[in-house]
Amino acid sequence: MTRVRRGYIARKRRKKSRLSCQGAHSKLTRTIAQQERRALVSAQRDRDRKKRDFRRLWITRINAVIRKKVVYSSYSKFIHDLHKRQSFLNRKILAQMAVLNRNFLYKVSNEFIKKEDWKEPPKII
Repeated sequence: MTRVRRGYIARKRRKKSRLSCQGAHSKLTRTIAQQERRALVSAQRDRDRKKRDFRRLWITRINAVIRKKVVYSSYSKFIHDLHKRQSFLNRKILAQMAVLNRNFLYKVSNEFIKKEDWKEPPKII
């Protein structure tokens, strides 16, 4: 019986997945597959981590500006008033305002304080 010569398709598929790594990670097919899976898991984890880190950065920036002028005693009260007023400013936009134009952020927070202090008089029937 004649020997079967393997085709080029499997070799092409394996060659395509070879990364520019060192040692077994660029030579052995099973190790390459493990490395690719691990890279995908790390990429997903770090994308989630990046979202978390940026949210922390935004909160820190907003909190620093708010406490500097003593507009609010805490970040949580400011955010609570934002939600009560149904404001559509998210933390990213507020942080950009805090960095680029602090006076605008003070005006926004002062508007919340004014609206909170003002209450409708009772209706007389």
